[in-house]
Amino acid sequence: MRQQITLEQLLGDAKTVAIAGHVNPDGDCIGSVMGIWLYLRDHYPQIKITAYLESYREVFSLIEGIDQAKDRLETDEAVDLLILTDISSHDRIGVAAPLLETAGRTLCFDHHITNTDEYTTLFNDPQASSTCEVICRFLDMDKISPACAAALYTGIVSDSGVFRYESTAPETMRVAASLMEKGIPFAHIIDETFYRKTFAQNRIMGKVVEESTLHADGKLIVGKAFHEDMLRFGVEAKDMDGIVSELRNTCGIEVAALLYERSPGIWKISLRSCDYLDVSAIAGEFGGGGHVRAAGCTIEGDPESTEEALIERIEAALCLAEKGRI
Repeated sequence: MRQQITLEQLLGDAKTVAIAGHVNPDGDCIGSVMGIWLYLRDHYPQIKITAYLESYREVFSLIEGIDQAKDRLETDEAVDLLILTDISSHDRIGVAAPLLETAGRTLCFDHHITNTDEYTTLFNDPQASSTCEVICRFLDMDKISPACAAALYTGIVSDSGVFRYESTAPETMRVAASLMEKGIPFAHIIDETFYRKTFAQNRIMGKVVEESTLHADGKLIVGKAFHEDMLRFGVEAKDMDGIVSELRNTCGIEVAALLYERSPGIWKISLRSCDYLDVSAIAGEFGGGGHVRAAGCTIEGDPESTEEALIERIEAALCLAEKGRI
């Protein structure tokens, strides 16, 4: 549904604008940050615009201008407007977090059901497929360049699972079609950013899948990677994208959980569900958040107790959900 208010109106009299996403940026985060940056670059040359993105996978280099995004704050100077995209909570902002306190105004575009933080202006639609879809509602589609369209399309296909997830709605397809009409290489974008994996990524995925375990009468699958595994295969947190989705493809399961040790004793948890379990509620209990079918959190602890606590909580949630469905 097209919004009555536009990005142009939201800019107001801002002369300096910073655009930032979350830590460990995924396709939707990257596409939304760069989509807005490209739109403003093309039509507001009088505004000083800076994009902030932490380390991202090389496949996203196909997005025009991404090499100009900064991965650290180089000044403590405040900006008139801070635009945040795909941020489920303040503690997920990353390198641009200090700007939250110094910016004249804050504007957040999001689609996380767990986003309850305060901003000057917040547009959050948990029913949307992606933050990029939300942003498209505020843009003049006639003014979107092919480069901007490619960035936004990247985010939509990333968070919709190439239009497979239940968050995909007729409006999602209409927006995607409008972006495709700009002449973007949509098939290439999907192949490169969603399916293509490096040899190292395939190796760590293979190890996790091979050593995964089933629980809750086959309704829960759990995969795990230690910090030493990631060092051995030469992968980083950004390279773990896609593994939990591969686990989710297992027949008979309702929940897939991936635990990987970003640093000794610090575990990143990614959760996915298929049909009925709200994994955002489970992630929330561990200080995380996300969507009903896709969520995550970070837990500090030893591998045994961390995995045991997570499995116990998911099994309890599955039991309650099953009783409710009878």
